[in-house]
Amino acid sequence: MRSLDQSDFIQETDFASTLRQRSCTRAELTHYLKDWLDVSRFKDASYNGLQVAGRDTISTVVTGVTANKALIDAAIEQRADAIIVHHGLFWKGDDPRIVGFHRERVRALLEANINLYAYHLPLDAHAELGNNACLGRRMGFTAFGSAGDSGLVMLGRLGCGVAVRSQVFAAYCARHFGRRVTLFASSSRLIRTVAWCTGAGGSLLRDAIDADADAFVTGEIAEHHIHLARESGVTLITAGHHATERDGVNALGGHLAQHFGLQHQFIDVDSPL
Repeated sequence: MRSLDQSDFIQETDFASTLRQRSCTRAELTHYLKDWLDVSRFKDASYNGLQVAGRDTISTVVTGVTANKALIDAAIEQRADAIIVHHGLFWKGDDPRIVGFHRERVRALLEANINLYAYHLPLDAHAELGNNACLGRRMGFTAFGSAGDSGLVMLGRLGCGVAVRSQVFAAYCARHFGRRVTLFASSSRLIRTVAWCTGAGGSLLRDAIDADADAFVTGEIAEHHIHLARESGVTLITAGHHATERDGVNALGGHLAQHFGLQHQFIDVDSPL
């Protein structure tokens, strides 16, 4: 099965308006993203929204998973006006000093006059463009609800409509992600309903158990989650923190390209985790 790209997530829009407008102001983009992603709904460790202010007019946007130096350098090379990421530079509780590698990232943004936006939980949970919604579409799940705080765990059924064993389901996940996945807990019960949460979703495994899901798919877990899954009879699969969170920010960039007429490029700085 082919990988998803921007065209899979483009929303219907007024194309005449799109052709007229090829840029937006920083203020317009900031307010639009705040409303579209419903940022105020979430209690988050991330400072969601504009993290570093750059030039006022935005016509070219680069998206990526994490605001690392490699992504920033690539965006500078592409002459981007803004970078939008899932994992930003500023987190509540972090050391506020701008030193070392942190200084180099901020320095590069300021010297290039590039805006940096970050959206963490709002981008996970968005019903259309969120990481969870995108994972469900990639896997062909039929979503029927959600669980947990802010609906961060999605619930669905296998698109094939047939119950499968855990090993078969793990192979199905690997094929759709195009990478190796890890089957940490294999249950004897057949899989009909699936719960999933991208990224470091292991902490939400209890929500999947309480929802009576047969399997839980996430990006990464902690050691004790394996035992919890085994003792609860839930199949537990990880597909990688980075790998499960590529689609949402790419989808968001595609949406902005259509809405504002911006140029958009998703740059994938790979991580094995």
